[in-house]
Amino acid sequence: MRAHSLELTTAEAASGRLGISRASLYAYVSRGLIRSFTSPHDPRQRLYALDDVEALVERKARFRRPAAAAATALDWGLPVLETGLTQIKDGQLLYRGRGALAVAGSATLEDAASLLIGDLPDRAAKAAPPPAGAASALGPQAFVARAIRLLSEPADEAADLAAESLAILRLMAAAGSGADPGSVPIHAHLTSAWNAPPEAGEAIRRALVLCADHELSASAFAVRVAASTGASLRHAVVAGLAALGGPRHGGATEQVRAFLEERENSGGDPPERGPLPGFHHPLYPEGDPRGTALLQGVPLRPSDAAILDEIADAAGGTPTIDAALVMTERGFGLPRGAAFALFAIGRTAGWLAHAMEQRSQGSLIRPRARYHVAEEAPEPAIPTP
Repeated sequence: MRAHSLELTTAEAASGRLGISRASLYAYVSRGLIRSFTSPHDPRQRLYALDDVEALVERKARFRRPAAAAATALDWGLPVLETGLTQIKDGQLLYRGRGALAVAGSATLEDAASLLIGDLPDRAAKAAPPPAGAASALGPQAFVARAIRLLSEPADEAADLAAESLAILRLMAAAGSGADPGSVPIHAHLTSAWNAPPEAGEAIRRALVLCADHELSASAFAVRVAASTGASLRHAVVAGLAALGGPRHGGATEQVRAFLEERENSGGDPPERGPLPGFHHPLYPEGDPRGTALLQGVPLRPSDAAILDEIADAAGGTPTIDAALVMTERGFGLPRGAAFALFAIGRTAGWLAHAMEQRSQGSLIRPRARYHVAEEAPEPAIPTP
C-alpha cells in the first residue's frame, strides 16, 4: 500500500520482517525508528513505513557482520567520529546541548557561530570583506564559484581563529549579496541586498541559524578531512562548499524548486515523477523539525501550501529544511537560488566549528579501503602481420 510515494505495510508484516514481537514493533515506533500512520481505509488500523522497516533489517544485519558494518559506516551507518558540536537525538537537533529551534527563536547567525565556535570579535571591530561583484545568480554552481574566488584572497596571518572565522562568514555573505556586509548582522544585510520585504528578515535569520550545523553531514565530513591535514580554515570551507553544491546535499534545493514550479505550472496536478523531493529525511522519522520551524510566518504560495496539506493528510509528512528554504524563497519573492545561498552561508558556521574541533584533535582522517579486483577484460587480439 502507498501514501503518495511512501510505501506502507501492516503490523503483522512489519514485525514478521524484523523477526520481533508486536510489542517490540510498538517500542520501535515510540523511539522514532519506524513511522506509523493511520490507514486511509480503516481509522482503527495503523500502517508502518516499509523503508524504515527495511532500514532496521539492514542495520541488524550490519551488527551481525562487523566487516560489513565498517564498510557501510560512511552511508548513514555507525558513528565514525566524536564531536561536541551538534547532536541529533529523538528527532531533535541540538547545538552544544541547546535545542536548535530554541536558538533560532531569537539568535543571529553570528550568535549561533559563537555558540558553536566560541566568542567571535565584535562585528564592528574588524574590516569588512571586499565587495563580491554582482550576485545575479545564487544557484549552487554560481554561488560556489563566487565564494571560492572570495575565499582565495590571502588571509590575515596575524588574525586569530575567531577573527578569521568572522571574516570568512562575511565573505560568504558577500558571495550571496554581491556587496560589502559592513558591520550589520548578516541576515539584515541579506534582507537589504536582496530588496526583500522587511518581514522576510526574520525568516532569513531563522533560516541561517537552522542551517548552521547538522552533525556529520557530507560537507562537514569533507571539511574535517581537509582540516585534519592542517589545511587553513578557508581551504577547509572550500572543501565543504564543493560537497554542499552536489544535488544530493544542498543542491537538492534545485530539485525541490523544479518540483514546486512544475506542480504550480500544471495547475495543481501532481507531476509524473518518483518520490517527492524534500519531504523525508532519514534522521527524522517523524519529520524534519527545522522545516516546520522555518515556515512559521512565511506567506506560502497557494500551490506550495496545497502540497503541504496534501502530504500531511496522506502520510503525516513534513517538509525538510531543503523544501522549507525553497518555499521561503518563493513566498517572499527572494532572488532565485536564495535557498541554496542561505543554506551555504548558514552552514559555514558549522564548518568552521568542525574545522577547529578537528584541528584540535591533531589526528589525520585516513580510513582504509577494501581492494576489489574487477573482472579482467580480455586482452586485445594482436593482428597477424
